[in-house]
Amino acid sequence: MSAALVIGATGTTGSRVVAGLAAAGVPVRAASRRAVAVQRAGVEAVRFDWGDPGSYGGVLGGGVDRVYLVPPPGTADPAAVMLPFLRRARAEGVRRAVLLSSSAIPAGGPAVGEVHAALPGIFDEWAVLRPSWFMQNFTGDHLHARTVRAEGVIRTAAGEGRVGFVDAEDIAAVAVRALVDEHAPNTDLVITGPRALSYGDVAAVLTEVTGRTVVHQRLTREEMAELLAAEMPAAFAGMLADMDRAIAGGAEDRTTGTVERVTGRPPHDFRTVAQREAVRGAGGV
Repeated sequence: MSAALVIGATGTTGSRVVAGLAAAGVPVRAASRRAVAVQRAGVEAVRFDWGDPGSYGGVLGGGVDRVYLVPPPGTADPAAVMLPFLRRARAEGVRRAVLLSSSAIPAGGPAVGEVHAALPGIFDEWAVLRPSWFMQNFTGDHLHARTVRAEGVIRTAAGEGRVGFVDAEDIAAVAVRALVDEHAPNTDLVITGPRALSYGDVAAVLTEVTGRTVVHQRLTREEMAELLAAEMPAAFAGMLADMDRAIAGGAEDRTTGTVERVTGRPPHDFRTVAQREAVRGAGGV
């Protein structure tokens, strides 16, 4: 049986894609920088690091004919490292690629947008997932989640702009279908939750779910870039701050029917996800 390679297999979407593929009976090669063992039948853990071309050979071959791609984190020019690997993957038998991108980045746009534009020229079967901002940004290890827990605050330069925040489990469900369905999407898929929310709306839901007051603090674009630059390269921080400014202008104020069309069920709403994550976290998010 053909196998699927999941790059970023321990990450927010990658771990869920591994679980979904395994549940569907698809053999999985779970690739991460530390080759973390996965206790699931049919899942093989392998080491892979975008920054180490010497690790590329160990993840290809052996029946792998499809790949889920999470770009290298915090990299302003992912195409420089991703495209050589993708061409090698195609030469070694991978026929389908599903790329995780962003609703804010079109084909040919900055960062992973260049990889998006190149994908159809490398693979006959492909999809680009363009999810909106993750709901897990407020419940996992993202900066927003950490400041919510430590200070009861979400800091952005998004003003009152609204976002169609989406559950990572919904993104993974779409990814699994794009990897295993008989016919590949051969297009990009904008993925959102069921309702567009402002960061103030998110703070209000978190306040209700957790019982702790959470507020949204508005920053300027420059203040947001400086805040993010403490955690990542300045160029990448600036790009993210620009995305916040675009949100303030209405760029992400939309919802789509992608999750229901592809998976057959509606997407999860933010309150449901916040409550679910609070239970998993024994009362915290």
